Amino acid sequence: MVKAIYTDKAPDAIGPYSQAIQAGDYIYISGQIGLDPETAQLQEGIENQTKQVLHNLQAILTEAGADFSDVIKFNIYVASMDDFSTVNDIYGRFLTQPYPSRATVEVGGLPKGARIEMDAIVYKD
Repeated sequence: MVKAIYTDKAPDAIGPYSQAIQAGDYIYISGQIGLDPETAQLQEGIENQTKQVLHNLQAILTEAGADFSDVIKFNIYVASMDDFSTVNDIYGRFLTQPYPSRATVEVGGLPKGARIEMDAIVYKD
């Protein structure tokens, strides 16, 4: 079974993709940037963008009947590794042990000039 997941509490997709797709016991959440879902405007600064990304992911998780404890893998993309410690600190406030696996990579550019993007894989049985 494959099912699209959508909530108006996270930004609409800015391309031909779903906010998330559930395939059996797995949910694949598309990359989220720091867009405010009410205004569709990018938040200012790495701290605000990181918080907004996590709130957007949380809204999609809630719609799927899951939460951060169900995430098994995060991918984090940053425009600069100089932001790593700030991102890491804020990210840690949203999660509890056991922490999911994670990759963090610096990229050459992100949609709409964002400084951070995250996607997630969720296991929900």
